[in-house]
Amino acid sequence: MELKRKRILIIGGYGMVGSNIARLIRRADTSIELVLSGRNPQNGEQLAAELKNAKTAYVNLEEGLDLSKLGNIDLIITAMQDRSNISRETAISNGIACITVSELADQIAPITFLSLHKPIVAPIVFAGHWQAGLLTLAVKHLATKFNYITSIEMAGLYDTKDQVGPEVANDVNGFIGQALIRQDGEWLSVPAKDNPREICLYNRSLAKAYPLSTLDVPSIAAFTNAANIRFDFATGESIGSSRGLEASHDLYIDMEGLLLSGEKKKLRMIVSGKKGNARMTAVGVYLITERILGINGKNATIAGGLYLPETIVQVADLINRLKDFDIEFIDINAFGSLIHFESRT
Repeated sequence: MELKRKRILIIGGYGMVGSNIARLIRRADTSIELVLSGRNPQNGEQLAAELKNAKTAYVNLEEGLDLSKLGNIDLIITAMQDRSNISRETAISNGIACITVSELADQIAPITFLSLHKPIVAPIVFAGHWQAGLLTLAVKHLATKFNYITSIEMAGLYDTKDQVGPEVANDVNGFIGQALIRQDGEWLSVPAKDNPREICLYNRSLAKAYPLSTLDVPSIAAFTNAANIRFDFATGESIGSSRGLEASHDLYIDMEGLLLSGEKKKLRMIVSGKKGNARMTAVGVYLITERILGINGKNATIAGGLYLPETIVQVADLINRLKDFDIEFIDINAFGSLIHFESRT
């Protein structure tokens, strides 16, 4: 009996993030048919030819999402903004798995409430975390060193030399608004511009950062119960640029609390995506896709419901997995020296 071939619809499939996602999926599995969609499908024809077993399609979320014109779809990946929840609602109505990457903490309520009124028969993944969950997965990895965590401060560093798509570029200019943070155990919505903090970067320079309402903050609170959590966005020189290489996208994690040894300590870890922002986000989406469809030897997640990156992607051997995608883990100890993380598995 011939096995049914999987089909993935990538909305924004030929943009900076979408094209990276498509290439990662194709590298792992040549049998999956990819539908690269957007408002100008002719712009994706060269990529479709490169990937093989791929085609382009017209999709404009402002006009809705008519799946009848696209054929059977097993997974919808929305690699662009979908503020009206069109792709998620369409996926739920049709029993199709879905990954979305653009929602902020205050934008997930509509689908959360919909899930309480309507059965969800396929995985719906909120991946509006920074880099589609890679930051939260790294925090979850670092948290295993602690018995008790009091504070987690995170930041995403954008290097202006990093090539990003137009939507990301617009987001960079519009990030400063209200931000969700956790302070002394209380949830606060604060004006970002009035709550900056300075971050000491890898090259010892200082960057001003502003809080942002990514899903990382409530996600991390759920599995660490830390009383103080914030994520900030900063612009500055990346590790890649400081080394004279391609601009990287760097994630800074400062975690404080009681170690398993009983010592009170603050640890810093930097996760550096050597190929930049778009590629790093694509890796996060790809790891989720692996788990949904069961590709690359992973067990498929078939149970319907709402998921987060950290509830669907396994963190075991995370460091070695991410090394395969040119993502580097750097630990900075209390004396300021650099130690590259190595897997203990």
